[in-house]
Amino acid sequence: MSVITAAAVGQLRQKTGAGMMDCKKALVEAEGDAGKAEILIRQKGLQKVAKKAGRTASEGFVGCYQHHDGKKAVLVELNCETDFVARNEKFQELANNLAMHVLALRPTYVSREQVPEDARKREEEVILGSEELQSKPEAAREKIVEGKMRKFFEQSCLLDQAFVKDETGKTIDQVLKDAIVNLGENIQIRRFTKIEVGSD
Repeated sequence: MSVITAAAVGQLRQKTGAGMMDCKKALVEAEGDAGKAEILIRQKGLQKVAKKAGRTASEGFVGCYQHHDGKKAVLVELNCETDFVARNEKFQELANNLAMHVLALRPTYVSREQVPEDARKREEEVILGSEELQSKPEAAREKIVEGKMRKFFEQSCLLDQAFVKDETGKTIDQVLKDAIVNLGENIQIRRFTKIEVGSD
């Protein structure tokens, strides 16, 4: 049986954000293999996320970020299940960071589900009618449309975007799932609004 060192537990915790005991259990289960232990933690985390997804999130915090010139600002409503988590410093920091992200990358919608059907169809029509697509073989067209629609969602939907404060390329959706695992409650972005001097 492999000896699980405190250093190994600490490294895994730093990498995954999971608790010390969860990291130790995962390393024991993986017989000391850090890579397998990380996979186990992520799998268990996703199970927790799935269990919490249906729970009502009616508490929350309004995160805000104002540009240094004072002419642009964003408000984001981040919901959770209890007032206890709503008052948590990490939860509030996440809400403020999300507001900063929205100001930087300017999404239009929170999620793909919010994209109106006509906007989705219009984008597909533009892609289908492009010269680039017409010059490609029939077999390749479906994948090209799929890829370009994915790009459209990444540009317009907050949950699909890579979080500006994360260098690993995690999407906002993944950041929320990590927060659900770490804070133990269902967490959702309900809405955001952008305010800019001189614009409607």
